[in-house]
Amino acid sequence: MCTITMPISFKKMHGSGNDFILIDNRSGIIRPEDGPCLAKRLSRRRFSVGADGLILVENSVTADFKWRFFNADGSEAEMCGNGGRCAARFATIIGAAPAKLNFETKAGIIHAEVNKQLVKLELPGPIGMLFDIPIEVNGLKMQVHFINTGVPHAVILADDIERIDVKQIGRSIRFHERFRPQGTNVDFVEVEGADVIVRTYERGVEDETLACGTGSVASAIIAAAKAGVAKRPVTVKTRGGESLNIYFDLCGQEASNIFLEGEAALVYSGVIDGDVF
Repeated sequence: MCTITMPISFKKMHGSGNDFILIDNRSGIIRPEDGPCLAKRLSRRRFSVGADGLILVENSVTADFKWRFFNADGSEAEMCGNGGRCAARFATIIGAAPAKLNFETKAGIIHAEVNKQLVKLELPGPIGMLFDIPIEVNGLKMQVHFINTGVPHAVILADDIERIDVKQIGRSIRFHERFRPQGTNVDFVEVEGADVIVRTYERGVEDETLACGTGSVASAIIAAAKAGVAKRPVTVKTRGGESLNIYFDLCGQEASNIFLEGEAALVYSGVIDGDVF
């Protein structure tokens, strides 16, 4: 059970439909051990606030602030691109950081620049880029690509992603033995001219989400490396209907200078003081 002292003020934000609950925890009102429970309780749609995840903004001795990011199932993730953009804007709103800022994550120090709703986020260089990994899913043999853009992503290039059962196939790949023990997010990517269309199954949410920032970055890099998409920035069209700009340099299997840019929208402010616990 969560041991929470209420009321708790929060803001609801989203990046391209990827939605989050953000709480100013610089005073330590939420104990470290209560983060997973709080995320599970508050993220339940229809029964509570509802979100893809919970973000706690806390004090840091090495950056403007530190975040703790929890998926809807209570698991703590190293990084989240859309969540990072929301956290950056949230920090400027509450006075925790200036417009040009950095914050501490389990994936390292992240830099960002906030210009009203538009947030440009620098991401750490990807690791473990692998191409053409053969796997079998539900009796179907396929080739997937892999890249870790702060969190692991399996990327599948397809001709028509609208025909794909993202939840079923995505879940099978997410738990595939090839990606154990930590599992992987799964991105289905369709190249449309110079742009990229993405649908993502997110680990931790365990469903398709309307957008995934690190998945958009992973998809753009793989599309450039394997499908020849050359324009920079790469425009990634998300399931939520918005577009994200992905900046990067690519040399062989090495990507660097990676930035994710898009709007971080403030939806509403609220206070938790009811019966969710």
